[in-house]
Amino acid sequence: MWWSRTLNTGRCCLGCRRSGEKGIWSFHTRPIWSAPALPAGQITALQALDVWKRHFEEKGVPEPEHSSQHIIAHLLGAKTIESVEPQRLTEFLSKEKTEQVWQLCTRRLSRMPVQYIIEEWDFRDLTLKMRPPVFIPRPETEELVELVLTDLQKDPGAAEAHQTCLEIGCGSGAVSLSLLKSLPQLEAFALDQSQDAVDLSRENALRLGLQDRLKVYHMDVIKDADRMLGLFSSISALVSNPPYLFSEDMALLEPEIFRFEDYSALDGGEDGLNVIRQILTLAPGFLSNHGRVYLEVDPRHPPLIRQWVEENVEELRYMETRHDVSSRPRFCILQKEESHKDPKVDQD
Repeated sequence: MWWSRTLNTGRCCLGCRRSGEKGIWSFHTRPIWSAPALPAGQITALQALDVWKRHFEEKGVPEPEHSSQHIIAHLLGAKTIESVEPQRLTEFLSKEKTEQVWQLCTRRLSRMPVQYIIEEWDFRDLTLKMRPPVFIPRPETEELVELVLTDLQKDPGAAEAHQTCLEIGCGSGAVSLSLLKSLPQLEAFALDQSQDAVDLSRENALRLGLQDRLKVYHMDVIKDADRMLGLFSSISALVSNPPYLFSEDMALLEPEIFRFEDYSALDGGEDGLNVIRQILTLAPGFLSNHGRVYLEVDPRHPPLIRQWVEENVEELRYMETRHDVSSRPRFCILQKEESHKDPKVDQD
């Protein structure tokens, strides 16, 4: 997948590299370029693609070809340029459609991510609405969903059993909604500290017809801990793609992220673990016995998380670390166990 060309942190959007790579520069040093003039006469979609690809290249916009293709395909009512009927690409665009191409491609010059420009993006088998500053779901998070699905579907009697999921930091609702679509018996709860994210999750749930099985709360996992403990219990799976960037890495973010996405969905504090530690502290109070926590984290985090849990959260057992498609340690799985003092502890 071209969008997932990444290196280190896992926080990437169309046109941006990941923090930590040499050569990343701050947007403060780079000017915003103006758009090419609107064509005096008629222009075809293929000609518009060529104009904007070359202009993006000249102005240093990352992934120039994919950027222009996604925007113009969207305006032609398609997901990809390859799915557009060939004759439509060689037909002249209307004046209105040409103006729309210029308007949306000019936004890309400002380094706005394509997901925000076309106001939607596909996540697994869902098409979700997207709006800044709500965090854009990344390809790695699709892998996180697969891990949770695999475990929930392995549960004996899963097809008939009532299962519940709690997502902390739901953003656009991508994770919860994807799980709900795949598991008809599942009920999900989701929360986010951002009202924008809560509103977008609810909107996506309504558009997908899943609003009756998803309850979304405007809550902060740190500030609203007591309220959360009173609301959620006997949860089968706690899932989170929390803020996990090290604070020092925030200064290295590309303009696509720096200018448009919510900082609070990215910055995990000095060691990237501020929110993660809070989630793991609260998790035993939310989970049913043998309920699991699934976290997407920075590749530097798994050994730190394992050690911290062993020293601080008696009722959680670190089960395993899973790698992403690029072979980086990306996902942590933990499980609630009965107290070690209880003779009924599962020794497996």
